[in-house]
Amino acid sequence: MDKSEERTQQRILDLANMADRRGIITYTDFMNLNELNIFHNKVEKVSCVRWKLFGGYAKAERQLAAFIPDALYFRYDHKEKQKDDFFDFPITCLQISPLNIRFAEKLSHRDYLGAILNLGIDRSVIGDILIDQNQAYVFCMNKISDFLCDNLIRIKHTVVLCQRFSGSIQDIPIKFEKIDGTVASIRLDTLLALAWNASRSSLVSLIEEGRVFVNGKCITSNGYHIKEQDLISARGLGRFVYKGVLTQTKKGRFLVRIEKYI
Repeated sequence: MDKSEERTQQRILDLANMADRRGIITYTDFMNLNELNIFHNKVEKVSCVRWKLFGGYAKAERQLAAFIPDALYFRYDHKEKQKDDFFDFPITCLQISPLNIRFAEKLSHRDYLGAILNLGIDRSVIGDILIDQNQAYVFCMNKISDFLCDNLIRIKHTVVLCQRFSGSIQDIPIKFEKIDGTVASIRLDTLLALAWNASRSSLVSLIEEGRVFVNGKCITSNGYHIKEQDLISARGLGRFVYKGVLTQTKKGRFLVRIEKYI
């Protein structure tokens, strides 16, 4: 384990203990896949508080964790009307759009992220970036949202407007491709092969090298059983959600559906 991983582990324990001692909810920054894997392995040993993960929208890849003392958790659990407000994660969604669409360049995820990081902002306070044609939606920590709105004015040669997204998160267009196909069993390797139209054998090294994550946890077993709504991320390829079995064929194979993010 390198020093970065040790710091991540210690930070997780410190935040959990702080939540317990002070009786308050504490939050991590956004965690990448490696950090989420460390979190899942470490949080199993944390019994003093409850925890929740969220990234600003359902099935976000980069997520932050909230550590909740038992007293507050049970209060939340019994007050349904306060549910949406009680776990108010410190996440803001920003909408970035060109000021003049006629002169706007086609910008990539790398362009948006690069422009943000060039402002001196740490990657850990930035979550997922979703792109829809000529605009993007950036999830970030509340503490950095004002700075971004005031200072992010240009990406490459395109002058942009950065503002808080005022609509519903459900209205943000998340693009994915529906893929239906038959598999012999609901295993990690078979679904990966279906998602990227590849042979199972060609994906074995991807799994064994620790480059595949299920719900943020690194899985190195080819035969790992996938459940409905699991989020599978393959480093260097992309991610998809397993939606479930549509039917079973006469030969005993399963017709399944996945939704692969574009």
